[in-house]
Amino acid sequence: MGEKALPAVYKKYICSFPECSASYNKTWKLQAHLCKHTGERPFPCTVEGCGKGFVTLFHLTRHTMTHTGEKPCKCEAPDCDLSFTTMGNMRRHHQRAHLSPSLIYMCYFADCGKTFKKHNQLKIHQYIHTNQHPYKCTNEGCDKSFSSPSRLKRHEKVHAGYPCQKDSTCPFVGKTWTEYMKHVATIHSEPAICDVCNRTFKKKTHLKDHKKTHEERIVYRCPREDCDRTYTKKFALQSHILSFHEELRPFACEHLGCGKTFTMKQSLDRHANTHDPEKKKMKKPRPKRSLASRLSGYKPKKSTKTSKSVSDVGNLPLCDPLDPAKAMQNLSIK
Repeated sequence: MGEKALPAVYKKYICSFPECSASYNKTWKLQAHLCKHTGERPFPCTVEGCGKGFVTLFHLTRHTMTHTGEKPCKCEAPDCDLSFTTMGNMRRHHQRAHLSPSLIYMCYFADCGKTFKKHNQLKIHQYIHTNQHPYKCTNEGCDKSFSSPSRLKRHEKVHAGYPCQKDSTCPFVGKTWTEYMKHVATIHSEPAICDVCNRTFKKKTHLKDHKKTHEERIVYRCPREDCDRTYTKKFALQSHILSFHEELRPFACEHLGCGKTFTMKQSLDRHANTHDPEKKKMKKPRPKRSLASRLSGYKPKKSTKTSKSVSDVGNLPLCDPLDPAKAMQNLSIK
């Protein structure tokens, strides 16, 4: 940051690790560097639930401001009220936003031309062209390296895993986020109970859908005189008025030899699927029901076949408005 490089003779504090030629002119710089080899973080954050650690007291002090919300470095521009945690962040903002607002960094590789607002973003991007992976994993026995810090951070979670946060006594550590979520769903899932009817569900989404049955449904009543028809959807009410009262069917099927007409365009779109052979194959045929079951309102189970014998008719629950004798008359007995 503007300091001139010191001669090698002044850098008398040399790293003792093999294959490392780093040297420094101050003790604290060497101590901070050694933490990269040992993985030690001598300055931990004391905020409950944080768990982060740092190699220098300066880094810890700067991190603490993220918990307190303190931003002591105000922008020097007269019409700017932004503040920052460090002077370096403030000066970079001042240079980029006020002194050179149009400054961009362009990738100079052929056929690329991508631009970035920050030089560091350009630097990380260019590792893609050079196939460099300078960010190496520090875990023992892992030789993987990556082209950006974000990818390295995401990879390090593989080594750290996902410990269970639902119960402090639970020893589970998931290798992936999916594995952790499955563990929570099977071991620590709480039953979802409806507060109206006390019905239980496996998932909260199922409970949310169920609660809609207890809510008052909006009913749309037909505004025409002497018509007491009601609907739960505006589309159904509009279709009723156009077809029943207005007798309008302006949307006609243009398929050759069809000639069917509809009151709503959505109905015409659904009907068009009947002329598409591919969609026709995908459509499952509806199971046929006997005439007696349709008249009585009885719906047989899918696993059992509806019998058309006379002995079964006596067991069918008949609806009040229908005459059982008429149902027997229309029933074809084999």
